[in-house]
Amino acid sequence: MSRAVTMEKVVNLAKRRGFAFQSSEIYGGLASCWDYGPVGIELKRNVKEAWWREMVLTRSDIVGIDCSILMHPRVWEASGHVAGFTDPMVDCKKCKERFRADKLSDARCPERPSKRPGECGGELTEARQFNLMFKTFMGPVEESANVVFMRPETAQGIFVNFLNILNSSRQKVPFGIAQIGKSFRNEITPGNFLFRTREFEQMEMEFFVKPGEDDKWYEYWRERRLQWYQQYGIRSENLRLREHEKDELAHYAKGCVDVEYQFPFGWSELEGIANRTDFDLKRHAEYSGKDISYYNEETKERFVPYVIEPAAGADRATLAFLVDAYDEDEAEGETRAVLRFHPRIAPVKAAVFPLMRKDGQPEKAMEVLALLRRHFPVQYDQAGSIGRRYRRQDEIGTPFGITVDHQTMQDSTVTLRERDTMQQVRLPIDRLVDELKRRIEI
Repeated sequence: MSRAVTMEKVVNLAKRRGFAFQSSEIYGGLASCWDYGPVGIELKRNVKEAWWREMVLTRSDIVGIDCSILMHPRVWEASGHVAGFTDPMVDCKKCKERFRADKLSDARCPERPSKRPGECGGELTEARQFNLMFKTFMGPVEESANVVFMRPETAQGIFVNFLNILNSSRQKVPFGIAQIGKSFRNEITPGNFLFRTREFEQMEMEFFVKPGEDDKWYEYWRERRLQWYQQYGIRSENLRLREHEKDELAHYAKGCVDVEYQFPFGWSELEGIANRTDFDLKRHAEYSGKDISYYNEETKERFVPYVIEPAAGADRATLAFLVDAYDEDEAEGETRAVLRFHPRIAPVKAAVFPLMRKDGQPEKAMEVLALLRRHFPVQYDQAGSIGRRYRRQDEIGTPFGITVDHQTMQDSTVTLRERDTMQQVRLPIDRLVDELKRRIEI
C-alpha cells in the first residue's frame, strides 16, 4: 500500500539513515549547505558513475576532463558572468530577510509563513541586481588585482580547454567533452533540501558540432537525456520535457529544454539541454586573442563549432532518485518505509545476516561478507529479529538480503531475499557473486 511522499518524510529518513545532514549542525547549521553521510555519498557516487558510464565510458565520441575550480578572472568576463550573472533582489525592512524579486510569489515571510513578502506588513526595498558569484583572493594580499571567483559552472573550463582536448585526444567534430565537478552560487533564496544549495556538483557535457547540424544533435540529446533517468528507475509519469519560451532563453541560446521532475514541491528542473550556438568559443577567442576554431582535414573547412550542452545537477538527480524511490507499505502488521532504488543506483547492494548469534553462524556470515565485499558495497547486521533487520535495509534501499542459517552450516547454501517482492531463493555461496552481478546489471 503506497502513500504519498512528502519532503518532510524524505528529509527525516535522510537524516535518520545517514543520507545527508545539515552542514555544521552542532553549531546551529549553515543555511543551504549539506553533508552527505555514509549512505548518501554512496548513492550520489552511483548517480555520478551512472552518468559517466552513459556519457563517456560507453562512447568513443566523448572524452572526460577535470578542470580547476579557480580560473583566470578574464574567463568570467568573457563568459558574461561578471557583468550579467545576477538575480534581482529585494530586502524586507521589517524582518531583514532578502528575496528574489522575480520569485516573490513562491516565497514566504519567515515571521508569518502564511503571507508572502510584502503582504506581511513589512516594506520591501527597490529591486537591485545581485551577482551570484563567490569572490575570493589569490595570494597573500587582499586587493582588487588578486580577486578570483569560485566557478559558478563547470562549462567554461571545458570551453577554454577546447584546443587542448582537440590536439591531445585527436577527436573530430562532432565530439564531446564531459566533466563532473563542484560549482558555487551565492543564491539569494536557496532551499528544498538538496535541490538548491550554494555549493553543489554538476554533471555537464559540451558536444561540439558543425553549424547546420546543431538542430539534429539538439533533438538527439534532449531525448537521450530523458531516457537516462527512466533507465535508472525514475517513473516516466514523474518526468517531462519543458521547452523554454523565447523570452526565457539566454541571449546566446538558440533553444533550451529542461528535464523536469515532479517533486513534492512541484515540477522543477533536473537538467537543461541547450543549443549554445558558437557564443562561448567566439567570446573566448575574442578575449584571449587565440584562434579557437576547428579545421576539417577532409573537407578543408574551417569553422567555429556550435555547442549542444546537457547540464545536470548531481545533487538534484540524487534527490530525484531518493524521492522517486520512497514508498511505504505494510510488512508484518507494521508500516515500513522502502526505498525502491534501481540496483545500480542503490547505495548498498546487499546485506548479510546470521539468523542466530551462535552455532558458528556469525563467523560463516562474516566469511560471506568478506567474499561479497570484494565486489559490492555490503553491510552486516546481527542485531534484532530477522524481520527488523530486513526492514532496516529496506529503508536505505538495499535490494538483496542474504541470510546464513542452520542449513548453511550443513550444505553451504544461503537464503537470498529480494527487497521489492520479498521472495526468497536458496543459493550455494559459491554462486552468490555471479547471481548478484546478474541481478544488479539488469
